[in-house]
Amino acid sequence: MGNNKPLLAHLCLFGSGAFWGLMAPVGKDAMTHGIEGIDMVSFRVLGGAILFWLTSLFTRREHIPTTDIIKLAGAGLFGLVFNQCCYTIGLSITSPSNSSIMTTSMPIFAMILSFLILREPITWKKVAGVLLGCSGAVLIIMTSATAGNAKVGNIWGDLLCMAAQLSFALYLSLFKPLVGKYSLFTINKWMFTWASVMILPFSASHVASIPWAEVPISAWWETGYVIFFGTYLGYILMMIGQKTLRPTVVSVYNYVQPLVSVSVSVLVGLAVFKGTQALAALLVFSGVWLVIKSKSKHDIDKHDHSLAYEKRHA
Repeated sequence: MGNNKPLLAHLCLFGSGAFWGLMAPVGKDAMTHGIEGIDMVSFRVLGGAILFWLTSLFTRREHIPTTDIIKLAGAGLFGLVFNQCCYTIGLSITSPSNSSIMTTSMPIFAMILSFLILREPITWKKVAGVLLGCSGAVLIIMTSATAGNAKVGNIWGDLLCMAAQLSFALYLSLFKPLVGKYSLFTINKWMFTWASVMILPFSASHVASIPWAEVPISAWWETGYVIFFGTYLGYILMMIGQKTLRPTVVSVYNYVQPLVSVSVSVLVGLAVFKGTQALAALLVFSGVWLVIKSKSKHDIDKHDHSLAYEKRHA
C-alpha cells in the first residue's frame, strides 16, 4: 500500500484538476442566468458543510482539541473563504479564459511560500517545471480564447482570481502539518463549517433575494455540479494528494484545469484540436513531471545525513 500511496495521490490531484477545470465554464454559465458570484460562494460553502457532516456520520469519529478546531478556522479562511470569494466573484465579472490564466500563478506562489514557510528548496527542476507548465497552460488558454469571451475580461475580476490563488497557496503551505493529523472528512467538515459561519451572515440576505422562479433549471444543475463535483469531490481528492505530496507538487496540478476545459470542448464539438494545443499539453505534463522529480527538503536532508554518516565511518 505504501508504494501505491504517491500514485493514488497523483491520480486524485489529476481528478480534482479535472473537476475544477470544468467548473469555470459551468459556473460562469450559471452566473449569467440569475445566480450571482456571492450566491454561488454561499451555495458552495453551505453545500460542502452539509455533505461533509453527512459523510462524517459514516466514518470514524475523531477527537480534535479546541486549539486545532481554532486553527481549522484559519484553514477555512485561506482555503475556502478568501479563495472561493475572490475566485467566484472574480469569475462572475471576468471571462473564463482570463480566470483560467490567473490560476496559473498558484504554483509560483506555492513554490515561493513553501520555501519561506516550510523551507522547501527552490531547485532548478522545480523552477523549470513551474515555468514550463505555466507557459503550456497560458498557451492552451490563449489559443482557445475566442474574441467573444476575450471582450468580457475585467482587470478587477482578473486580480480577484489571482488573489484567490495566493490565498490557496498560503493554505497549502501554512496548514500542511494540520491536514496530516486528521482524516480528510474531519478536516473538511470543520473547514466548511467555519467558512459558512464567516460568509453566510453577510450573504444570506442576498441569497434570499434571488429571483428563484426566473432562474432556469439548467442553472440549478450547473450549481449542483459546482457544489458536488467542484467542491465536495474536488476537495476530497485534493486533500488526499495534499496529505502525501509537497505543496508545490499539489499546486502544479492547477495546470491540468485549462487542459481539461479545452479537451472537453473538443470532445463535445465546441472547439477544434490544434497543433499548438498538443504542444501546450506536452509543456504542461513536462512541467508537472519536472516538479514531481525535483528534490524535497526530506530528500536533501537524507542525502546530507548519508554524506555525514559516510564521513564518520570512512
